[in-house]
Amino acid sequence: MIVGLLAAIGASVGYGVATVLQALGARRSTGLSALRQPAVLGGFALDGLSFLVSLLAFARLPLFLVETVIASSLVVVVLLAHPVLHTPLRTVDLVASAVVVGGLVVLAGAGGSQPAVSAGPTVERWVFVALGLLVVGTVASYRRAPAWVMGLASALGYSGVAIGVRAARTTGTLAAILWQPMALVVALSGLVAVVAYVRALERGPAGLAASLVSVGEVVVPGAVGLAVLGDTVRTGWAVPAAVAIALALVGCLVLARAPGNEVEQHAAT
Repeated sequence: MIVGLLAAIGASVGYGVATVLQALGARRSTGLSALRQPAVLGGFALDGLSFLVSLLAFARLPLFLVETVIASSLVVVVLLAHPVLHTPLRTVDLVASAVVVGGLVVLAGAGGSQPAVSAGPTVERWVFVALGLLVVGTVASYRRAPAWVMGLASALGYSGVAIGVRAARTTGTLAAILWQPMALVVALSGLVAVVAYVRALERGPAGLAASLVSVGEVVVPGAVGLAVLGDTVRTGWAVPAAVAIALALVGCLVLARAPGNEVEQHAAT
């Protein structure tokens, strides 16, 4: 469990630092020239490394725990943006950060170590049906849908990534792992998540998109993990875990609308 938990925390910190790096680079340039900024490139590299590290967590811990930890990267963004980008840091942001961390401590006790469970044919079929509906819906609504619809599509996309990684087979040759159905789910879900998120930022407040993703990427994969992927909560920990998730999500919602997080997301668009 310790390895998985450290991996989830490491991925969360990595995603948060990457966001600040990308914002820092975006402030120094305009348009596509930002892609030549070392800070932006470093941020993308750190995103990729964080994803690889998160795979260790998905293979060892229940989805509701891993996704809540990863969603808490908002804490890193808001706290790091204050000294690096000189954004305001409100008292409510500090309180929300403490609430999120407290919720994660409880969830760590509630989750425990749980090996990955490969999805059977029936689960795979339903995952592909859901992914197909998401892709079609995102493409059909892309041009005219409001920000909240694109934010929801992005949240479902990130949820698909988590579900695909958790349900994937992790044994066999590298070729077998990369060519399995769940690998396609991860790739397509990730593409939908990024495209829809950028569109949501174009059409509405950054805090709205961040809030939807923060909630969606915890609730949807967590529910699927508990229902069909073998995730469990330790005996006697169900209520504390539910309360901890709720508190952590409330904290993430507050942080999603914090000045530091708003600036980071606007700078990246």
